Amino acid sequence: MTMMKTLMIATTTALMATSAMAADIFVVGGKPDDPFWSRVKMGAEDAGKVAEAQGGSVTWLGPQNYDNLGPDAAELIRQAIDQGADAIVGPNWVPEAMDSAFEAVVAAGIPLVIYNAGGIEAADRLGALNYVGAVDYKSGYAGGEYLAKAGHTNGACVNTLPGAANIEAFCSGFNDGLAENGGTGSVLQLPATAFGDSTAVAQAVRAHLLQNPDITAMFAIGDQDSNATISGIQQAGKTGSVHVCGMNFNDSILANIKAGTQACAIDQQGYQQGFFAVSILNNHVMYGTTIPTREILTGPGVIDASNVDLVIAGVEAGAR
Repeated sequence: MTMMKTLMIATTTALMATSAMAADIFVVGGKPDDPFWSRVKMGAEDAGKVAEAQGGSVTWLGPQNYDNLGPDAAELIRQAIDQGADAIVGPNWVPEAMDSAFEAVVAAGIPLVIYNAGGIEAADRLGALNYVGAVDYKSGYAGGEYLAKAGHTNGACVNTLPGAANIEAFCSGFNDGLAENGGTGSVLQLPATAFGDSTAVAQAVRAHLLQNPDITAMFAIGDQDSNATISGIQQAGKTGSVHVCGMNFNDSILANIKAGTQACAIDQQGYQQGFFAVSILNNHVMYGTTIPTREILTGPGVIDASNVDLVIAGVEAGAR
């Protein structure tokens, strides 16, 4: 047998072995009707098209609501193990409730990527391949720093998911961003049932501003809460004197910034989080590849009046 034939047979055998492999990847995330998480889900599913072409799949698992976030998410992680996942992606929202489930993933020999919440610290602690996402503290800090440098130095972070590690980090970062730039920060803490309830958030913001008339800056943890916070400011008669920055964006947030009713939005690029996490795991399962840069940051980026038109163009092009 010639050397060329030997190489051809070896190559064909390798390709046949590769084609017999497939990655069934399970992604734990937020509610699919949550505006931010719908973008994360789209990114995961777009990356999943490669897995599907190779005979694999991507399955999204999300809670029905956020009332019992940590335990519910831990149960979804265990469901993914039980359903035979070849790889798992998940956010470390509430470590005390979720770490044991992630430890079970690694103990079962299932490759894991932590994304969206927890940072490289969680990835290191849990034995994950990578962390994909923003650093939550730095995201909050960027909002506090931005507003303080604009002269709005007394601020409150609206926390509608108390106990969630990433949300607590947003608020901590926001307050430090204010404090380290000459301001003062506090937290308006609401029950988890308020998350996504625009009326409840707006009413709470209105009452808080009327009770604390010195507040001139507010930070919201998501795009729905940003709109609700703006509504609460309007109801309190504080439009123009209380300035808002918030996590994430959608069409209405971009319209707010363009109209001047919202100072800025902090972009953590949710689409990228889903896309990169699934891509990393699919390639790892299929080909054994790894990404040496274990902390893959997708934010924070600040969207304000100076670049909102460029972001809108990106949305229209389907890239944001």
